[in-house]
Amino acid sequence: MAGLTIIDTSVFIIDLRYKRDKNFATNRAFLNHVAQDRSGATTIFNLLEICGVLSFNLNQKQLQELFFHFAKHYQVDVLPHLDFESLLPALKVGDLFEIIARKVSFGDALIIAAMEKCVSGAASFVSWNAQHFTDRLSIPSLTPREFLEKRS
Repeated sequence: MAGLTIIDTSVFIIDLRYKRDKNFATNRAFLNHVAQDRSGATTIFNLLEICGVLSFNLNQKQLQELFFHFAKHYQVDVLPHLDFESLLPALKVGDLFEIIARKVSFGDALIIAAMEKCVSGAASFVSWNAQHFTDRLSIPSLTPREFLEKRS
């Protein structure tokens, strides 16, 4: 699979928090692949969601280190630009509502809207919840396992 791969929150959460998860080895192989190819990206909303999940176990300094070193640690881009002073992408409530009306949770709608507005040229979206995005994106939605199978 060539091109930019957008990575969902679930992939990073398994790597950061659930080392005993049955999918951990596949998840790690996928993350290693995109790091090696420098072909991965995630949205600012995914990174903020990751920080929110981990905020219960990290102090403020650790949380800031996660936020600011995340892209380098995983060798991915965070779209749009990663900066505390940046404004979040301006998303119209009506656009979000149209996505939600297609039976999409608010969090997933934010990711879809951010991808539509801020990401161009993506080849695939990878999530352990790929079924939530099937037929809701203009690019294939795959699990890390499916991604690796298509690559080989």
